[in-house]
Parts: sequence; structure tokens; C-alpha cells
Amino acid sequence: MFGRLAPVLAAASVLSGPLAAPAAAATPASFAEPVPEVMAALGDSISTGFNACGWYVSCTSRSWSAGDHAAVSSHYLRLSKLSGTLQGHNLNFASPGATSADLLGQVNKAIEAKADYVTVLIGATDACVRTEKAMTPVATYRQRLETALATLRAGMPQARVLFASIPDLRRLWQVGKDNPVARTFWTLGRVCPTMLTNPSSTKKADVERRARVRARVIGYNRAAAEVCAAYGPQCGTDGGAVFSFPFTLEHVSKWDFFHPSTAGQRVLAAQTFGRGFDWIDPR
Repeated sequence: MFGRLAPVLAAASVLSGPLAAPAAAATPASFAEPVPEVMAALGDSISTGFNACGWYVSCTSRSWSAGDHAAVSSHYLRLSKLSGTLQGHNLNFASPGATSADLLGQVNKAIEAKADYVTVLIGATDACVRTEKAMTPVATYRQRLETALATLRAGMPQARVLFASIPDLRRLWQVGKDNPVARTFWTLGRVCPTMLTNPSSTKKADVERRARVRARVIGYNRAAAEVCAAYGPQCGTDGGAVFSFPFTLEHVSKWDFFHPSTAGQRVLAAQTFGRGFDWIDPR
């Protein structure tokens, strides 16, 4: 159902949990930044607004990053209020099913479009695979991010980058495991098997499996924060805000009990905007 196994249900869960251990955050820029002229969303199905407005479709207008739907109050809409130069220049190169292996290709599209602000939320699909063994190693994830950022620096030296932390997949299991409809969707659709297989089980093997998958996501978030910090002040993170947000089923799409609903996309925007950069209001 997830990623390469089923393109219709790509990237991951919705936000995260109150007991989550947030990843180390990159130091945000300490000075105000000019509003970008072109922005691009990079990542997986979360950033395409998948299932936020209909049955198994990407609702890019409801993307937390580059969407233009008023109910979401995306980065694009917030920045557009500061400067009209951005209006109409909101691009979305995210793709359902994308993993960290696809980030470089998306970065190349952003360079071609001359995007001077890009948001990145990617990695849930690296963890949401058929087996634990198939999960992307943290070292591989890190190397892919380093390559993508090096390419961005070479092609768009002034571009700013915001990394949103990957949601806590175990939080989704926690809020949905007692809901029979959610369990049915997860089981029939084979949603994120590494985390959501046997959702009602309390057996030691299943508890430990969920903990290991969660640890892998934490590892990805740490790697992203460290890569971002090494990139310098042009890169910021949300400081683990998405991972740590105590979302509920209200924030999950009722089309699949997996992706963010419109309310979930709005929370994503609120939890990430302004955490990486302070923006100059030209007025």
C-alpha cells in the first residue's frame, strides 16, 4: 500500500505523539529573510495533500507547504501576505510514494524552476515498507540528503531550505488501534506494514517491532537535522515539532486513516512555519 508497493498510498502518517523524542534541531537563521519569489514543496504524499479532499487523490491545493486553500493557511499563503512577488509561484514537486532516493530528482526540478525557498518532508516511506529489513538505513538516508543539498547549493546558492520532521508513525497506531474502521483500512490496504501490521496485538514481538520502526524514524529526523545544520544558516528545521505534535484522528483523512486531513495539513503548516526562518515584511 505504501511507496513502491502501492503508489496510491504513498507517504506516511500524520503528525506525531506527545511522548515522542524530537530530533536534534538545526540552529535557525538568526536574521530576518526576504520573502522568496518562487517556492517549491519537495517530499512524499504528505506534501501533495494526498487524500485531504477526496478518494485517493493528491489535493495539492491543501498542501501544508505550497497549497492555496484558505483552510490550510500554508507556507505559500502566509508568505504571499507578506509579499505579492510570490503569488502564483507555488510549485509542488513532491510525489506520492517518494522516498529519500527521489529527493535529488525533485531538487533538480526546483533548481530548474529557480525556487529560492524549498520545503522538504521525506522519509516516512523509507520506513513504511513491507519488512523491517527493507527500511532505508539511516546512513543511506543521510547520504541522500547530503547529495541533494549539495546539488541545490550548486544550482541555487541562495535558496533557503526548511526540513519538516517526519511524523511519529507509532502515534498513528496509538490513536487508531482501537478504531475498527481504521484497523480495517490498515489491514486490507496493507498500510505501512512495518508499523501497522497486527494493530490489535500486544505481543512482545509486535511491541518491539513498533519501537524499532519508531527508532528508525527518529534516526532519520536526527540525520536530517544534522545535515541541515552542516548546510548553514540557509537551512532550518522545525525542531521536531511535527514529530512531537499530539495529533488525534481528527487530523487524519477518513479516506484512509493514514494521511493528514485538511485539519492535519493546517496543523502541519502551523507547526512548521516560522520555525526555520524569520521573514521580512516589506510593508
